[in-house]
Amino acid sequence: MARKNYTDEFRQRAVDLYESTPGATLKAIAADLGISRGALREWVEKHGSGITTTGTASTPAPARVESQAAKVLRLEAENARLEAEKLKLQTERDILRQAAKYFAGGDELVNRFQFVEDHKYACGVKRLCEVIQIARSSFYAWLAAAPGRAARAAADAALAARIRVLQEPAQGGDRAYGAPRITADLNDGVAAAGRVNHKRVARVMREHQLAGIRLRRRVRTTIPDQSGRRFPDLIERDFSIGEPNRRYVGDITYLPIADGSNLYLATCIDLGSRKLAGWQVADHMRVGLVEDALRAAARDRGTLAGAIFHSDHGSVYASKAYAALCEQLNIVQSMGAVGTSADNSLAESFNATLKRELLEGQAAFPDPATAYRAVFRWANRYNTRRRHSAIGQITPNNYETAYAETTSATLAEAA
Repeated sequence: MARKNYTDEFRQRAVDLYESTPGATLKAIAADLGISRGALREWVEKHGSGITTTGTASTPAPARVESQAAKVLRLEAENARLEAEKLKLQTERDILRQAAKYFAGGDELVNRFQFVEDHKYACGVKRLCEVIQIARSSFYAWLAAAPGRAARAAADAALAARIRVLQEPAQGGDRAYGAPRITADLNDGVAAAGRVNHKRVARVMREHQLAGIRLRRRVRTTIPDQSGRRFPDLIERDFSIGEPNRRYVGDITYLPIADGSNLYLATCIDLGSRKLAGWQVADHMRVGLVEDALRAAARDRGTLAGAIFHSDHGSVYASKAYAALCEQLNIVQSMGAVGTSADNSLAESFNATLKRELLEGQAAFPDPATAYRAVFRWANRYNTRRRHSAIGQITPNNYETAYAETTSATLAEAA
């Protein structure tokens, strides 16, 4: 190769490059400049500090005295690096300040994705993902799924609107309905392909604040019997469904009125079908209240002969007058243990449900007339329209109809 002639300026710049590059070797610098290592060594010895290095791994480069020009270049480069680092930190600080409100609650990862989406044109996806520490691939996957999420959100909103209708009393709905009964209503008569899952219903109701109403306080309505009259427990906490008009439970509950007084409701509930066969409201808890409820059940059923009626040990249920009525109607009395509410828990659960759904979170009914009308409507709706979880989310009347049809079919086959 022909020897080239290099200007003094070129030689000086080559030496300056070598001396200002930490850890550089003569071989590497010479290769970059397209000159021989020997020529660069000669220039360094003549124009530079005169200290050279072989650049081998076994021989560390000796310390070199930095030239003034090299020092200026190095400091300028360091200053530029620090300025860039300062700008980078300021940008990251601003990004994190803007992102703070996205992380206040909810799904943190989804919020980070949404933050990147909202600010990607200002700062760039790569930079944003680095600062808030998410993978770009995850962000793009979330972005690609946006149409599906929008479709699901629209479907959930439509479902919430249907649920509101089912909970609106003015349209025949019931505010007390929770996810199980709402699901049953939504799926009633719907083909399998159009049915909705109860978990989705529960989620939508929770997200749209459509939970059923709840209740609060209790008032003691059981006055212990002092006569010593006892009847055996023929139910023994077996509250299973089955044949109607065979086993009944009853209890008394209070209905609070705004003026501080109470009305009292006595019930007679069929265990087999959960039907409210008889009930009565009065402003007292004398024996006549429970007698009227039992007579109402006898009228509804036609006869209660041979049926069991189970209650607590309240004085009205243990009275001679009530025992005489049961004997007259050919009803067998049953009582749970003294002081054990669990032995009559189904009746107590019924009372709690009734007040929760009628009071709708209010402390009391405005007046006795309103209370009576509310109970009258609810009691009839309970049997004809209100779905019951224990009997497969159908109404007590529908259960009894289906039971009668099944029994008739079985007898016909046996004959």
